[in-house]
Amino acid sequence: MLLLSDDEREELTRWAQSRTLRAGDVFRARLILALASGLSYWQIEEKLNTSSPTIARWRARFDEHRMEGLSPRHKGSRPRVATPSVQARIVRRTLQPPPDGSTHWSCRKLAQALSIGKSTVQRVWAQAQLKPHRLDRYMASNDPEFERKAADIIALYLNPPQHAAVFCVDEKTAIQALDRLDPVLPLSPGRAERHGLEYFRHGTLSLYAALNVKSGKVTGKTARRHTSADFIEFMTTVVEQTKWAREIHIVLDNLSAHKTKAVEH
Repeated sequence: MLLLSDDEREELTRWAQSRTLRAGDVFRARLILALASGLSYWQIEEKLNTSSPTIARWRARFDEHRMEGLSPRHKGSRPRVATPSVQARIVRRTLQPPPDGSTHWSCRKLAQALSIGKSTVQRVWAQAQLKPHRLDRYMASNDPEFERKAADIIALYLNPPQHAAVFCVDEKTAIQALDRLDPVLPLSPGRAERHGLEYFRHGTLSLYAALNVKSGKVTGKTARRHTSADFIEFMTTVVEQTKWAREIHIVLDNLSAHKTKAVEH
């Protein structure tokens, strides 16, 4: 039977009941308390799911060093940190396209190519703010007047003239008009709404939309064709809904249907 002082028993009891200490500290405190209560080795093995050599080792350490002997001697391995050369290799290879024709690197694919762990790749990417899975688009213009035109449009958006309406107009062409052959099955507990795979194609439609920059309201219209006549019809609807405005400014792209003589007049 192991003898404990009052201070040791109080400290070990606090450890054994703690929910914030490491699991190893709690286990060793319960082991010493079990020895002090007179339990045999096999009873402690059953109670704490441990082995006789483990019990004997911690009892010997406690007998020799008391409470200080319960501190683990192995502090664990230090977290591995990628060396600067490894970080440079990861960054350099990330900036190069994958040799198998993939659009971008994944952390696992790059880790396999460099024979390192994927977690290392993830950490280096996070430190270098590299996100190969993301894609941003841009447009380059060769118009020498691009800066002046862009400034005019931005000024219209941010500070439109008084009693004026500003619209941003665009089209979405070749939208498939599909009709499902099978009925839609409604959602139910544990099951999402389901649509049939087969459909009937009614051709294509074009969608015209005009965004009122000030109010955020969008005026839309669909048309079977994408011609200047359809565009004029849509713009006539927009103008009729904005009779209060003394000026109407339309911002749109250089599509051929926007530049016919009929549109200009």
